[in-house]
Amino acid sequence: MLTAWEERISTSLIAVLHSRDTKRAALLLEGARAQSFLDAVQDVRVLSHAWAPTQRPQVLDRGALNAAYASQARRLIIRLSEAREQLPSSLFITGVSDHDECPTFSGGFGDVYRASFNGGTVALKRIRKFHASADAPPSRLQVCREALIWQKLRHKNILPLIGIDRETFPSFSMVSPWMKHGNVLKYLSTHGRRDVENMLLQIAEGLAYLHSMDIVHGDLRGTNILVADDWSIRLADFGLASAVGDDAGTTFTAHASSASHAGSLRWFAPELILPKLFECERFVRTPASDVYAFACVCVEFHTGKPPFSGVSPDVAAMLKVVAGERPARPATMSDRLWGIATAAWAHKYLDRPGLKEIVEYITTTAESDDL
Repeated sequence: MLTAWEERISTSLIAVLHSRDTKRAALLLEGARAQSFLDAVQDVRVLSHAWAPTQRPQVLDRGALNAAYASQARRLIIRLSEAREQLPSSLFITGVSDHDECPTFSGGFGDVYRASFNGGTVALKRIRKFHASADAPPSRLQVCREALIWQKLRHKNILPLIGIDRETFPSFSMVSPWMKHGNVLKYLSTHGRRDVENMLLQIAEGLAYLHSMDIVHGDLRGTNILVADDWSIRLADFGLASAVGDDAGTTFTAHASSASHAGSLRWFAPELILPKLFECERFVRTPASDVYAFACVCVEFHTGKPPFSGVSPDVAAMLKVVAGERPARPATMSDRLWGIATAAWAHKYLDRPGLKEIVEYITTTAESDDL
């Protein structure tokens, strides 16, 4: 059952979320007061997911906080975290040790080191302090944003976040399980493509879960898809992920990663390249743009190469996409998978199926093949 403190904090949070004035006041908190508020809201959000429905207080009823207030609480905690570059205390971990001197992997915004934690091997992701891209946010701000989106995700096809390390490097680093098999492109190059459709089903299931949680991945491509020790697929790298807003379908803040033009250009949907041409007010990553990227990944799995790999520079490939051209069908791709890709990269974003629909189609057609 709830302690008196938990009951008081839960009731207070609902009161804060009921009023724009109190939400604005919360966003003005600084220092220790901001930290206390972040910790309190984080505790309530964690408890609201952990309690059984029969144990849940009325203000945290599954139909109350989880539906009407959970998204508001999430946006509030992320906005305050971004503004103050602070994180809830419960996200920090200690005891990370023995990290490699040189990164094992380097991406667009960060470096990944192998390290040890609690007797196991972990990945330590450090955001670079300086980036070549003018779109890149400050390193600590990016960690705050990515960690608060990532920390709530629990799915068999999502790489879990263990916590935030602030001891190894001067800046925050994100800690996750080490995936010894590396990314899926590396796996396919050494093991062949016999299991491609099952892998794509797992990717679709992971994306469908993200979308059900009102999260857009924003940077789906082969190098951001990992193979776990048990050979299952894990979606990773949530540096450009964003939370979808409740009302207009836009992200919770104009400065969120959804509005940043950073990312892998060859996986961009046409409405991300020229928003106005496709009746979009501005550049915003959406579930539909994730679906388009999924179609590109379907082809990438068969070719081992980025979309339009024979076209240079990137802008030339992007112009082809805007003009309605798509990558050629790989000779090894089945009719069923090509049909999925063709539907998923439809020119108009409203014509694309959702990930739940794609999962159902792959599953039911696979069952038909087994009959």
